[in-house]
Amino acid sequence: MAVATPGLDARRAAVTALDAVLEHDKPLDAAWREAKVDKLKERDAKFARLLVLTTLRRLGSIDAVIDRFVAKRPVGKNGLAVQIMRIAGAELMALDGAAHAAVDIAVRLAKRQPETQRLSGMVNAVCRRLADQGCRMFDEIDSDAVDTPAWLWERLKAAHGEPTARAIAAAHRHGAPLDLLPARDPEGWVERLGGTLTPAGTVRLDGGSVMALDGYDEGGWWVQDAAATLPARLLGDVEGKRVLDLCSAPGGKTMQLAAMGADVTALDISAPRMRRMRENLLRTRTSVKVVIADALDWKPEGEFEAILLDAPCSATGTIRRHPDLPHLKSGAVLASLTPLQDALMKRAWEWLTPGGVLVYATCSLLPEEGEARIASFLGTHPDARVEPVEPGQGIGPEMIVDGMLRTLPCHWADIGGLDGFFAAHLRKG
Repeated sequence: MAVATPGLDARRAAVTALDAVLEHDKPLDAAWREAKVDKLKERDAKFARLLVLTTLRRLGSIDAVIDRFVAKRPVGKNGLAVQIMRIAGAELMALDGAAHAAVDIAVRLAKRQPETQRLSGMVNAVCRRLADQGCRMFDEIDSDAVDTPAWLWERLKAAHGEPTARAIAAAHRHGAPLDLLPARDPEGWVERLGGTLTPAGTVRLDGGSVMALDGYDEGGWWVQDAAATLPARLLGDVEGKRVLDLCSAPGGKTMQLAAMGADVTALDISAPRMRRMRENLLRTRTSVKVVIADALDWKPEGEFEAILLDAPCSATGTIRRHPDLPHLKSGAVLASLTPLQDALMKRAWEWLTPGGVLVYATCSLLPEEGEARIASFLGTHPDARVEPVEPGQGIGPEMIVDGMLRTLPCHWADIGGLDGFFAAHLRKG
């Protein structure tokens, strides 16, 4: 795929954003702001984002080739030269960019930065070798293993087997489509928006500006990946029931539950994320009770007939959308998350009526945050039992493991995949 050459501003912004992620541990949203990507011309902004997203998705392969031409990577302030070479490498080897433009602008960027001026000769030499020899080397690399950080690659293989781990890694090399969940009449919205209807009832588009899409202002739909719609459906018929959406922001599942007829209380600890939820609720004209509180301290006015707990997790199931995640996190994050997941599940159980249903869910690919948490919970709660998930409503047999839901990015590969999710349906009493 040939790539246009917007110029210096796009590549400079890409280098700044990439450095913010890889050297300063900033998530992409913050990195875009730091690089002032939104201030660029539309064409340059689009290209800058493409360069950064591609670099993050193919970082291991790009670094493997660069390391063949550099005895020792520059570090510290001089490390900005590495980001310049990475961006050039992504353009040359992953995006089939024009060699002259990529090399020339990489050198110009190095010369204009005080930290990298004296390294411009090295940048020139390496980028020329990337242009001459890099593509062949790049194509020979085991990209599944190399582009997945080691901490995650080993866990994926252990959890799902190497063939499935490779299918997941392949899915991570591509961006995710845009799924919209209509409150009603999904077929009508497919026709209006020109999308396709997924088995989960979402309207799937290739992408685009959400706010510019037909129906945004009227609140006819909201953004929600197809996999994220499945946990709420596991609650069954919730019409007229008192339902708690725990850890609810930014509100996709809240609006889904309300559309299903539930009397919803939406609770989350994050005030900024709840402001975003309120905006979504207002736009979609959805009425729910909103609570900003720490679930471990909060006391509800009464019990709930159903609770959906979408627990904080590593979010490894969303890497297609957030390729910065595996570079910002490591396996160590689980040490702090799994006790919180256990505590939230225990707390939610106390608020559930006898005979009520709790659906525990995480957007994680890791059994430590899914199956292992359910096993631990069952060991301490004899009044809990897992009710097997049944196929239907977008849930295929391949998504059911030991009676629990397990979606993977490589599922639905023929229509663009879906996020990785785990969910279990627990009955009390």
